[in-house]
Parts: sequence; structure tokens; C-alpha cells
Amino acid sequence: MDVSVKNYTNRYIIITILVVMAIWALLFYAVLMDEVYDNVDDGLKNQKIEIIREAYINSDILNNTREFGINQFRILPGNADDFTDRNHFTNELIYMPYDDEDEPYRVLRTGFYSKEGNPYLLEIRTSTVEQDDFLINLAISLTVLYMVIILSILVVNQLILTRAWLPFTRILSNLSNYRFGDVSSFQLVETKVKEFNELNSQISLMIQRNESVFNEQKRFLENASHELQTPLAITINKLDLLLQDDKLLEQQLVKIAEAKQSLHRMVGLNKSLLMLSRIDNHQYKEIENVNFNELTKELLRDVEDYVSFREVKFNLIEEAIFNTSCNPDLARILISNLLRNAIKHNTNPGVIDIQISSNRLDICNPSTSGALNPQYIFERFHKGYQDSQSNGLGLSIVKSIVETYPNLEIAYRFENNFHVFSLIRS
Repeated sequence: MDVSVKNYTNRYIIITILVVMAIWALLFYAVLMDEVYDNVDDGLKNQKIEIIREAYINSDILNNTREFGINQFRILPGNADDFTDRNHFTNELIYMPYDDEDEPYRVLRTGFYSKEGNPYLLEIRTSTVEQDDFLINLAISLTVLYMVIILSILVVNQLILTRAWLPFTRILSNLSNYRFGDVSSFQLVETKVKEFNELNSQISLMIQRNESVFNEQKRFLENASHELQTPLAITINKLDLLLQDDKLLEQQLVKIAEAKQSLHRMVGLNKSLLMLSRIDNHQYKEIENVNFNELTKELLRDVEDYVSFREVKFNLIEEAIFNTSCNPDLARILISNLLRNAIKHNTNPGVIDIQISSNRLDICNPSTSGALNPQYIFERFHKGYQDSQSNGLGLSIVKSIVETYPNLEIAYRFENNFHVFSLIRS
């Protein structure tokens, strides 16, 4: 699934921050606990010095403090064999009646000699933070901090990155509006960002190269088409002269007529390819509001004699006016090709039903050959039922015209033994 650069960046930032904060939390916890114990140990050492000093002054405490009391220390007789005056710190859990649970304590054990030279064991304890509670509070605090940081990043990215990437968005929008043959359709976006200016420059160079290739291709196609028209017209005229020669046999005249017919098909193919090229190259730039109701009725009058000969009847139903903005010449070619397709692939006798609404124009004709393949009917040189008289470009031209205008769409369906081609306005 495609994501925007902003969301793509945010995703990795969030994951990175989560990992970094987890590592940082562990280090922070270790450093903080070390600092806590260091401060507690300093306090215990100071308390030790005060107690030993008091024992030298008042020897009564040596015998009266055998149990932990209010001052949280006790003095026990020592053993000269294992005597040591080094400080030994431990973390212990001691039951506290008030809380009715074991609480963490820091305990200092050390030895000292009394004024009389007797060895004693001194134990001093002090309450420390509950590590479980501390961990829970730390986790809650870090979670809140993490959420605040992430929300801040998202908000900042939304405000800053959206603004920073705005020139890029405009460049893409202008690039999507670019059309071959119309250099002015792409407008450069002014920006102070070096990368976007480089992108502008490269796009401009690409458009210039494409326009150069496009113009050369367009000139080649037009010149080739015109050059083909002249020898084809001369050849057809010479075949017409041969057909007027009384000395030729009937079999020879038939072959000449077939050759002339093939040349006419080549002329039509040449004109159709040239038209497709012009449509694809957006050379029909004039736009005006076209009334497809009037256009359809005008084209029906033009083919009235031909359809009468084919014994095809028209049924025109106008529910509303179908208007849209497009090139009038392309609109005429579009409807003309759809009508000729309906006439050519009709039954004999046959009927063509035309229904026009405000946003839809349906052209229906009966068929005994079944449905067409919607995946191929609009492709170039595709011939339904292997029609030898068709060049396979009529519906392709229709498709190319429709694709020129985003507000138009051509659709096909087979319904009740009728081919239905629908021109839809969105």
C-alpha cells in the first residue's frame, strides 16, 4: 500500500523514538538507582560516624541498643576473629507492621572497637524507594512523555512538513496537467528549496526533449500521410481509367475493381491513423458547448438514404438535452463512428434505438452473433467477427476521443440480444 512521504517518515520516527526511549529508560533507571543508593550510603556512613562517636562518649548505648529502635540501628558484640571495620551494604526486605508488607531497606554492617578496646558489630538501616513502584511510576511517566513527544512530532510534521512539501505537491499537480504539444500546460513552481528547484530544472529539460521528439513525430506522421495520399489517389485514378477500357475482359475488370476497393480501404486507413495521431497529440484544441441531441439528429439525416437502403430503422427518444464542452469536430466523429458501427453490425432488416438523457447517450442495435469482448473492442485493429471491410479503427477512435475529455466515458454492454454503446457524462 502506497503512503505519503510524511506518513512514511512519521512511521519510522515513531519506531525509532520508541526504541531509543526504551534503551534510554533502562539506562536512566540504572543511573538513577545508583545515585539513590549512593546518597543513601553517604547518609548511612555519616550516621555510622555519629553513632561511634556517641559510643565513645556514652558507653551505655553499647548495651542498650541490641534491637532496632526508633533510630534504626543496633550494636551487637563482635568476634575478634572475623572482625572488620569495612562498610558492607546490602538491600533487604523487612516487614513493616504499618504497611503490613515487606519494604525495601538499605543496610550498613560494619565493625568498631569501643573505648575499652572491645569489638562490636554495628548495623544501620534506612528505608529506600520501592523499586516495583518506582518502575511502575517511571514506566507511566515515560509512556506519557512518549505520547507527548509523538503527538508533538505528528503536529509539527503536519504543520512543517506539509508546508515544506507544498512546492513538491504543486509540481506534481502541474506535471499532471501537462499535455504533449502544449508547453505552457506545465508551470514552474518557485521555491527556495534546492532539491525542488533541481526537480523543476530536470522536468523542464525532460519536457523540452519530449516536445522535440513529439514535434518530429508529428511532422513525420503528417508528411508520411500526405505523401501516401498522392500516390494512392494517382493509382485509383489510373485504375478508374482502366475500368473504362472496353478491351479488357470481365475477369480483368473484376480484379481491377477489387484492387481499387483495397486502395480505397488503404486511403481510409491512412486517414484514420492520421486522425488517431492528431487526437492523441491533442491537436483538436478548440472547445465549445456541443448539443449532442442536435448533432445526432443532423448525422441521422446525413445517413438517411443509406440506412433506408440497408432497411434499418431509427428510433430516437429524447428525455433531456445532452450538453458538454468538447471539440465540435471530435464530437461529430465520435457520434458518426458509433452510428456507422451500429449500422454496419446490424441485422437486415434492422433497427437502431437511440436514447438521450441529460448525462447519457445510448446507441443500441440488434445482433445475432452474441456479445462482443469488452476487453478488445476498443483496441486498434480489432475486428469483430473478422469483418474484412473494417479497418478496426472506428471504435478505437471513439475511445481516444473520450479519453481526451475527463468528463466523458464510453461503456459497452450486451443486453437482450442488443449491443449497447453508452456515452456517459460524469
